Amino acid sequence: MRVGVMGCAEIARRRILPAMKAHPLIELAAVASRDAAKAAETARQFDCRPVVGYEALLADDTVRAVYVPLPAALHAPWVEAALAAGKHVLAEKPLTTDPARTRELLDTARARAVVLMENVMFVHHAQHATVSRLVAEGEIGELRSLHATFTIPALPDDDIRHQPELGGGSLYDVGVYPVRAAVHFLRGKLEVRGAVLEHTPGRRVDTAGAALLRARDGVTAHLAFGMEHAYQSRYELSGSSGRILVDRAFTPPADHPPRILIESRAGTRSYPLPPDDQVANTLTAFVSAVRTGSCASADCLAQADLLAGIRRAAGLDR
Repeated sequence: MRVGVMGCAEIARRRILPAMKAHPLIELAAVASRDAAKAAETARQFDCRPVVGYEALLADDTVRAVYVPLPAALHAPWVEAALAAGKHVLAEKPLTTDPARTRELLDTARARAVVLMENVMFVHHAQHATVSRLVAEGEIGELRSLHATFTIPALPDDDIRHQPELGGGSLYDVGVYPVRAAVHFLRGKLEVRGAVLEHTPGRRVDTAGAALLRARDGVTAHLAFGMEHAYQSRYELSGSSGRILVDRAFTPPADHPPRILIESRAGTRSYPLPPDDQVANTLTAFVSAVRTGSCASADCLAQADLLAGIRRAAGLDR
């Protein structure tokens, strides 16, 4: 499948473009930028064609799908333009910063018979399927709660994630991960029961936050996130007779051998797993969705609603 990339964002250059170049089912056709020099340099690095301007990429009939790693606030207009051009779309998370807009785009994709997939990669890592199986088998008894945390060290002052007009802030950048973990493991309707979003003095966006979610069956999710913190990427599922802990949960390297910890009255045991490449798996899932003509969207919509609910509960977007 011939894919074009709309922008030269850091995540594209660091993770997605190398994975596309190595993927047996994808041909990296072109990379577009409004900056001709940046397009040329990125295209040279990944041995594809440079394109100046996103419109020119969408006008290329030889490109079947596009990857959109633009800032969150720019996703909606360019995803809409890509769908109108008949392209399949893999868009960075969050798909949009407005649940209504997310629904509109997903409806448009279905109406045009093209695939629109949000690029949440960690759910495609095999370790989480193992965790779900262990919970289903009663390894920790009846599930009671999820605790999930994703925090990263401080970003440079000029980083786009400090710009509210581009959809910046900790919730949309790192908060997406624990929110999606709650959606992934606590199936069924979740509601926001409380939330806080903190602003470091001098910043125009939230730099940290926490949220409490509750499922209809009473299981709770305690979420924490921030982007001026020591690095943490973990979750734990607690049950009536034990708990499961997963570290390096959201962005593990492809060569990282996961190790799930299971604690119970009998003690603590380690459950080692082979390395898995969640980036390659995500691209395979995207190609498969294009081939079959179907792409599940329920989790994307649930996530969008929860992100909006957290902002409201924290006193924003009332």
